[in-house]
Amino acid sequence: MKSNILILFCCFLFLASCQAPSIEEYTLLPHPVDIKYIPGMVKLKTQPTLVYPGELANEALLLQCYLSSDFSVQATLKKNKKKGDIILQLDPAVLPEQAEGYILDATSGNIVLKANSPAGILNAIQTFRQVLKVKDGRLIVQKSTLTDYPVFSWRAFMLDEGRYFKGKEVVFDLLDEMAALKMNVFHWHLTDDQGWRIEIKKYPKLTEIGAWRDSSEIDHFGSNRYDGRRHGGFYTQEEIKEVVDYAAKRNITVIPEIEMPGHASAAIAAYPWLGTSGKQIKVPGKFGVQYDIFNVADPRVIHFLNDVMDEVISLFPAPIFHVGGDEVRYNQWKESTLVREYMRKNDLRTPAELQVFFTNNVSNILASKGRRMMGWNEITGDKLHEFQSETDTKGKQKLAPGTIVHCWKGDPKLIKEAIEKGYDVVNSYHSYTYLDYTYEAIPLEKAYNFNPVPEGLTEKQKGKVLGLGCQMWGEFIPTVNSMNLKIYPRLAAYAEASWTQSSNKDYNRFLNVLDAFLKKWKQEGIIIEENSAW
Repeated sequence: MKSNILILFCCFLFLASCQAPSIEEYTLLPHPVDIKYIPGMVKLKTQPTLVYPGELANEALLLQCYLSSDFSVQATLKKNKKKGDIILQLDPAVLPEQAEGYILDATSGNIVLKANSPAGILNAIQTFRQVLKVKDGRLIVQKSTLTDYPVFSWRAFMLDEGRYFKGKEVVFDLLDEMAALKMNVFHWHLTDDQGWRIEIKKYPKLTEIGAWRDSSEIDHFGSNRYDGRRHGGFYTQEEIKEVVDYAAKRNITVIPEIEMPGHASAAIAAYPWLGTSGKQIKVPGKFGVQYDIFNVADPRVIHFLNDVMDEVISLFPAPIFHVGGDEVRYNQWKESTLVREYMRKNDLRTPAELQVFFTNNVSNILASKGRRMMGWNEITGDKLHEFQSETDTKGKQKLAPGTIVHCWKGDPKLIKEAIEKGYDVVNSYHSYTYLDYTYEAIPLEKAYNFNPVPEGLTEKQKGKVLGLGCQMWGEFIPTVNSMNLKIYPRLAAYAEASWTQSSNKDYNRFLNVLDAFLKKWKQEGIIIEENSAW
């Protein structure tokens, strides 16, 4: 009897030892297209070798830095070698239709990250960082083949520094967080009524005067309460180059925004002849839509903007230039004899027609410099605001073809109309994507569920939606901590909304995966809104 029990016990141990090891599923954000798990783990050496072709030197160095900072692992770089523990591989046959796609192959004794472009390799690296685990002092990865690519090519975060200057170190940190989430467009709002933040050498007063204000409105729009503290700052051209280079090394394109013809008070304070009234003004400390706008009927203003665009373009290699164009109050144009005469000569019947006419001239200037124009959807001439009259926004002027319409305001059907007219759009509809809004207005789940593609589009029209942007407007975020409370964790929701197919999204899964990022952010000293507020 005892021998039978012993035999049964031995059989049980044998069968248990033969069972396939359990699969430890990845927790990834944003969620990938497909994962095929196989039993077992890839166990990396304590000092792994990282091999790469010469074209991927930047990516290899970045991964080496990540391994050191994330896991205190020192990887040895080996250029143009065939064998290694971690292999970076460029192959045009890998997902040839997906410029940012990649495959993470962890099926044998090493890890192979392969893509058809450096951008794809960088995305693979960010995934690799998340699937790596530490066990018994060694890095391990659950065996699998992971295939991934984004649903949208435009996955943007916008930082408004026209209101409060933050500085390059803060921007570097934001770029790092964007890269970790595979966001690829940093939209940099560098000028506004309350501040001009970029050095323009031909016009030094833009930063000598335009970068500084005496005081700032506090609490909320229209409070008429001010902090009484001088605020300002700007980026030198060398600092701009540093930021652009830092971003490019992380697969992030930096899109500059120079506001025109409205939100121009800081520039007008520096050079009063830019304004329609010609009067000397101060850089305003009050937030909201201002009265002063560029005098677009004056050739000197067009010459000024041409000069500014030249210097900005020399710093930003991105093929797109954002001209703003939002919230233009037409009062000054309507009151100006010079502007009215200019409109008459050019057969322009309404202020909206004048704005479209001006914007198209800017588009032509940008096209001559090899840049494509982008602007907020007021540049279409549509009525978006209560302060605009139906009469002022009527017109026959058509926005230049090839323009990217950045939709943020107005009837949502205007997004569909822009697409039907043939324009590419980026959907940043304010009630879903404005990070300055409270979590009550845009809770985390609402941000996560945002779909930038309007209903009722054909498959061809859906391709006109480049993606989405989330916007960190800066009127009431004077400090980095106050900014971070707004950004995190919603940034992660927008990252997955812009990367992952709608059919592949799951909010509860997202919340579970988010825990790892919450821990990471807290370890980095980022102040995060408490869960109860989401």
